[in-house]
Amino acid sequence: MKSIMCYKPCKCCFLSRMGKKVKKEVEPPPKDAFDPLPIESKQAATVVLMLDSPEEDVLAKACEAIHRFAEKGDENRSSLLGLGAMEPLTRLISHEDKTVRRNAFMAVGVMASNNDVRRLMKKLNIIPSIISKLLPEEDVVVHEFATLCLASLSVDFTCKVQIFDHNGLEPLLRLLSSPDPDVKKNSVECIFNLVQDLPSRVAVRELNGLPPLLELLRSDFPIIQQLSLQTLESITKDAETRTAFRVEQGFNRLLELLTTKEFSDLHVDALRVISNCLEDTESTKLIQGTGVLEKLLQFIITPTSPEVQTNAVKAISRVAQNSENRKILHEQDVEKALIDMLVTENEGVRTAVCRAVAVMSNNLSSKDTFRNLDGIRPIVQLLNSEGNEVKEAAAQALSSLTNGNELNAYAVSEAKGEELLVRLLQDSCSGAVIHAASVLTNMASQEALRCNIITHCAMKALLEPLQSTDNHTLISATQAVAALACNADGRAELRNAGGLLPLVKLLKSNNTEIRRNACWAVSVCANDEPTATEMCKLGALEILQEINCSLNRKNKFSEAALQRLLDSNLSVKYSLTGCLSHTDIIADGFYDPGQARMGDRVPALEDIAKQVINQHRAIIAVNGKPQDQVTAESVEDRQQDSPTETRTSSVLSSKGSSRTPSKMKGKGRQEDEKQRDEDGYKPLQVAGVVELWTLPYDAAFHCLITQAAKVVLPQNEEAETYTALATLVCDAMGGPVDIEKQHDFPWQLHLSELKFELRSNIIPIGKIKKGTYYHRALLFKALADRIGVSCSLVRGEYCRAWNEVLLSSSPKNGFYIQPQRYIIDLMHQPGNLLKCGTPAATQYQTI
Repeated sequence: MKSIMCYKPCKCCFLSRMGKKVKKEVEPPPKDAFDPLPIESKQAATVVLMLDSPEEDVLAKACEAIHRFAEKGDENRSSLLGLGAMEPLTRLISHEDKTVRRNAFMAVGVMASNNDVRRLMKKLNIIPSIISKLLPEEDVVVHEFATLCLASLSVDFTCKVQIFDHNGLEPLLRLLSSPDPDVKKNSVECIFNLVQDLPSRVAVRELNGLPPLLELLRSDFPIIQQLSLQTLESITKDAETRTAFRVEQGFNRLLELLTTKEFSDLHVDALRVISNCLEDTESTKLIQGTGVLEKLLQFIITPTSPEVQTNAVKAISRVAQNSENRKILHEQDVEKALIDMLVTENEGVRTAVCRAVAVMSNNLSSKDTFRNLDGIRPIVQLLNSEGNEVKEAAAQALSSLTNGNELNAYAVSEAKGEELLVRLLQDSCSGAVIHAASVLTNMASQEALRCNIITHCAMKALLEPLQSTDNHTLISATQAVAALACNADGRAELRNAGGLLPLVKLLKSNNTEIRRNACWAVSVCANDEPTATEMCKLGALEILQEINCSLNRKNKFSEAALQRLLDSNLSVKYSLTGCLSHTDIIADGFYDPGQARMGDRVPALEDIAKQVINQHRAIIAVNGKPQDQVTAESVEDRQQDSPTETRTSSVLSSKGSSRTPSKMKGKGRQEDEKQRDEDGYKPLQVAGVVELWTLPYDAAFHCLITQAAKVVLPQNEEAETYTALATLVCDAMGGPVDIEKQHDFPWQLHLSELKFELRSNIIPIGKIKKGTYYHRALLFKALADRIGVSCSLVRGEYCRAWNEVLLSSSPKNGFYIQPQRYIIDLMHQPGNLLKCGTPAATQYQTI
């Protein structure tokens, strides 16, 4: 600390310097006056104490000494803070004496660069006092250090708000025209910090701050130019400010910088300002005439610094955000300039180019241009890059290029893009995964490309994205699954890879778009019975039923998914809805587990087969496929379609498996059938491996199919066809039953005996010889579907069920008569057609 001399010159000394000696008696000093005392201090603490002196000269000298000491380093500033210098300095910046005030501001301005000092300044509420000293009549030194202090404080959000609330922005903008460069620099730096918040950005325009900011671009000091450009970049994010920028001919000022080599260090910041301004079509049209657009394209084509090229391309991307601007850029052949830059080695440039391609590809003509100029191949190659940003940008570009453009999709395939895109699905960069899935979704709209994608194990690669915690990743992944699951191989791969479980879980997502996409993927996957059955086992039906019961969560996709699952699993559909339409074709493997309520889980047939015999309703099963048609290959295929089941390398071989119905006669045939059926219900262990359970062959049902084809199909009239089939069903299930004596018909005892005989709760429909309404209706539907006769199956209450058919009458007087619905009597008067809604039909449907 330098020494400080404190004294007051006496009057006689002053007069002696006037050059004329006057003889006068020296008056003695007053007795109460203190003789001047020179003080020399080398301790900061002593000087801090002097800040409380009532003498202005002492205060001025103390503030000056503190300023010099604080300038030496941050350690000194912390020391002064600890000595309590800030409180008195805060008061002294408002002192009446100009010198004291000026020196106090010099000390405070330097001290403000210390973090701890700034925290204390906030508590001392110093900002209003500083702003009040920014008046034009104030000393320029005060302006310099007051703005320096505000520049340091404005990095803090609370201080920024306080400066704005105390109208500090207006005097700061006025000081941009100060003759002192330090005042300009500090003011524009503070303004730059303030305009990071929207209210200040708007206020700069309203206070007409653009002209002084643009004028600073001609400053002799690069730091002032740079801060001005950075401030302009921030405030031109506002649309109205961009309009004012055009009015003030801001592009001309920027063009001056861009065309001057000496200002090359400012080109990046200038390009960023242009990038903002070019979001408006008016600006794009304006720069065509000013030469700015040509200069931008020149920056892209001409080898310059990578940073300048990158920002020039970013500016092009901002221009292309608007559809009208994209047309202008397309007319300027910007596509060729971008493609030429893809060969550069700088990753930042290539990333910017790919993002520009993605934006420009929203123009249909540009999509074709990029393909015709062979620009897709180098973008595909960038998927191999090591940098995450480059890969993500390349995938984004391909996503935009292939969206709605099948020729571009084929171009990606020709560049061997499928393998790279599938590999990218397992990348650590979520953005790359999202865009890669989007590209594959676009390509999968073409069947040939979809098959190629599946051969690269795309479904397996999607397994990880389907379990992501990022919503955008899940949205893209579910869309890709839905697109690829249109192919049977794709569904099988997803099933075998274990992808159905995470897909079903996504049905519970709280995100509306994820849930909707998952519903759509489920509905597509449910196109085949094995996949639909597996999803039902995983609880998809219950979840979809719950969704569709909610007014807020259900949508068309959830309704379609539920319907598709039911259509692909008729056993469950009949159990839950109690109805099968004429388009629902009963196939081998169908079973009737009885009526279930919506929301209940319908047990699988394999699970029912494992249960011990109980007193519950028997499960009626349909399987008319001869055992000798079940080859080793078909069994193996089924095992592959059901990865959750235990597999075996051998085919079940039972005693009756090689026999055909034609070779079985009399008692021996019955015994063989019984043994074969029993064997079918028992899992067979071969070399310690459990054989996959299969539904036993129903020889009697197979014979009924043959008889139906012989008896029913030759009939010419529709009514005769239904009557003949009804008679066959009635005879097979115990014959007609008198309506008054139907309670004496022993069908329940018969089914109990069959359960005991088969040692199972599952009864093949062909073995039922005494069946009631619902047995006969199911047999009628099963046989009708096999021989191509149209009918529906409806379940009623109390073991009632019936079949409905449509019969059309001959046209009368040239007018077509709408077909009428009829119920077929299978119990009392076999083949009798009861018109729906009549008392006779109602009596048949109810007890």
